[in-house]
Amino acid sequence: MRYRMTFAIGLAVGYVLGSRAGRERYEQIKRAAQRVADSPRFQETAGVVGAQVSKAAGVARSKVGDTLQHRIPFLNKHDHADTGTGWPGEQVDEKKANETGLPY
Repeated sequence: MRYRMTFAIGLAVGYVLGSRAGRERYEQIKRAAQRVADSPRFQETAGVVGAQVSKAAGVARSKVGDTLQHRIPFLNKHDHADTGTGWPGEQVDEKKANETGLPY
């Protein structure tokens, strides 16, 4: 509850100060932020950070995928023949499938 109250007070203070600063200050801050975003140094840094994040995400995706393939049998497609049932190695009882009218 204490954190919610602190957040609400901070939000109110920010709103009041922002409204007092007016449109001119807003435009000034906006121009400064645009200059920073357009600077070559910032663009280079953003590119490097983006590449590092992409690489880390690829490594994490690979590790999670490998772990899931070992723990969840039907994700490991290359180990089992596809029986059409969704579960590797599970055999279809054709007689039972014909009786129920379900496709096998």
